[in-house]
Amino acid sequence: MKGLYVKVLRVLRSALATTGLLAVLDRAARRSRTALWVRSWLAIYDLDDLVALDAPWWTFEAADAVEHFLAGRRGARVFEWGSGASTVWLSRRGAVVHSVEHDAAWAELMADVLPPSATLRLVPAVLAGHPGTPPGARSAKPGFEELDFAAYVAAIDDVPGPLDLVVIDGRARSACLDRAIGRLAPGGLIVLDNVERARYRAALARHGADLDVRWTRGRTPTLPYPTRTALVSRRTAPA
Repeated sequence: MKGLYVKVLRVLRSALATTGLLAVLDRAARRSRTALWVRSWLAIYDLDDLVALDAPWWTFEAADAVEHFLAGRRGARVFEWGSGASTVWLSRRGAVVHSVEHDAAWAELMADVLPPSATLRLVPAVLAGHPGTPPGARSAKPGFEELDFAAYVAAIDDVPGPLDLVVIDGRARSACLDRAIGRLAPGGLIVLDNVERARYRAALARHGADLDVRWTRGRTPTLPYPTRTALVSRRTAPA
């Protein structure tokens, strides 16, 4: 079904470009959030198009909150599991981004758009049970169940010091969340995307006493239906 949706939108984009209507929609998208949302449907899984639209693949509400957060932390140190248009978007807002990616083909595409203030490291998964691989970093996404993402999750440990922002939008997100919480700088923020999925809500619930969670739900780039993104911070210990 997803493949058909993408194919239909690619055909539609081509038709709109031929008639000149795509340029009209592009101009409207610069003035209207609704037009930007509609235009982004035509950019699904098209990295160059999403970068041009300057839209991370989170809810618009979450993106607005992160933009406000970064405005008060110029040069913010960001770690990101799962690269994409968000990597460029964060860099454009003054952040220094350390991104990790499991997909070699996607990492190759990212090399063409990666800004100077961002680095991208490829850390592929291995078959579960591979010698020397610690257990417990699996992905529940269909098709990935037999892979172990332990090295991918642990890549955050190679970036020293506290982090202002951690984005969790790749594989093995529950394990990534567990790792990220202890790395936040005071007042730091975690973006955990797609928390409409029960497994991610369960991962947050495990840390319930330690976290403040702002749940966002609404329009999201490339999708004609609402999704949810959580903005997570550590609770300040009582004095």
